[in-house]
Amino acid sequence: MSRLGFFLLASLLALPAPAQESPTTQDVAPQVGPTATVDQSPSSQVLRLEEVVSAALAKNPGVQSAVHSVEALRHKIPQAKSLPDPDVSVGWMGNLTPFSVQEGDPSSYRGIGVMQSIPYPGKLKLRGQIAAKDVDAAQWDYEAVRRRVVADVKAAYYDYFFYDKALQITLKDKDLLQKLSSISEARYRVGKGMQQDVLRSQVEITLLLQRITVLKQQRATAQARLNTFMARDPGSPLPPAASVEPAALNEKLDALYALAAKNDTSLQREQQMVEKSQLATQLAHKDYLPDFGVAYMYQQRPNMPDMNGMTFTVNVPIFYKTKQREEVRQAAEEVISAERSRDNRKNELQFELKQNYLSAEASKQLLDLYSKAVVPQSSLALESSMSAYEVGNVDFLTVLSNFSTILNYEVDYYRELANYQAALARMESLAGMELTSARQLPSDGGANSAK
Repeated sequence: MSRLGFFLLASLLALPAPAQESPTTQDVAPQVGPTATVDQSPSSQVLRLEEVVSAALAKNPGVQSAVHSVEALRHKIPQAKSLPDPDVSVGWMGNLTPFSVQEGDPSSYRGIGVMQSIPYPGKLKLRGQIAAKDVDAAQWDYEAVRRRVVADVKAAYYDYFFYDKALQITLKDKDLLQKLSSISEARYRVGKGMQQDVLRSQVEITLLLQRITVLKQQRATAQARLNTFMARDPGSPLPPAASVEPAALNEKLDALYALAAKNDTSLQREQQMVEKSQLATQLAHKDYLPDFGVAYMYQQRPNMPDMNGMTFTVNVPIFYKTKQREEVRQAAEEVISAERSRDNRKNELQFELKQNYLSAEASKQLLDLYSKAVVPQSSLALESSMSAYEVGNVDFLTVLSNFSTILNYEVDYYRELANYQAALARMESLAGMELTSARQLPSDGGANSAK
């Protein structure tokens, strides 16, 4: 072989294999949901919860980031299962001039060599399985982000609904108070009432105007929060929220515990970490076993036949006391740590469910009390006292007290309704099911997402 031919062969062997063009992230990333927008046409009279949730999932950057994190880790699996890159060597012995040999000297040569390391059977498979566990854990991370966004959007929507209702009630009661003030003025003009009643009614109207100003600001804040979840301008107008009815909490606490044990994203992620650590322990034990190497060498000598050679190598783990043994001990400790972290999440999960369940039960009891007793009774008391005040049978302070009672309890009813629905939304995130209809939450993530 000529020097030029040898040089070309060596150059070709040293070049990396051409890489296939990989698909872009957009090609492989799973769809997180249909692109959704909130209808702003004149025919759209109310803002529906499902529209807001769909728009938030389609546009939320946190959800998109979690999707691409899963895909990034998925591309690590074939890397972990691949053989190490082979080593290619090119060398000569003789003159200083590259690839030149000394004529007549049999020890002079130029040559190329290729060496491939081969891990002990089973090691590459375990490394691939470990990488796959990272993907499984990332999928549960994605599902956690998705569920958290849904729960946060629902809580924001219920707040928006509450401030809408509170503002409507307060405006309605302002009109009622103005009517009551007109009655007190009429009675004062004919000498049947006192001036302090007129002044007191005007003070109460001013206080209601102050409350209306605060409620408008709080409603605007809730609107901005919803717009932010949907990746819209915070000041974009939104129609009023659709009517919200209290959902039935049919599931018992023990049933929710069982559902959460299967569906909680943090618990499932911790379980994947336990299994990953167990695989790492198996790999640590396999590191006691040697890896292999095979090499081929071709030599070209002056005025002599070309030579071919093969070399087989095996590493000898003679430092196992400070390397492999400690690796096994490390892996065993990591298994224990992962198991304890999983058990800790089980305890936290039960507390979080219990806390939200008790919160929902308390809100539901208050809703029943307000709707069936307090609000109807207060409404009757106000109507009766206003009629009696017109004919002079009760004093103005009694009417005003009844008025304040009905206003506060009507607003409190919708506050508790929002709290109740938000508590259910938080339990949905933990249990992995929609409590209002007892069906599984639609999921793009979890254990089976992005497959």
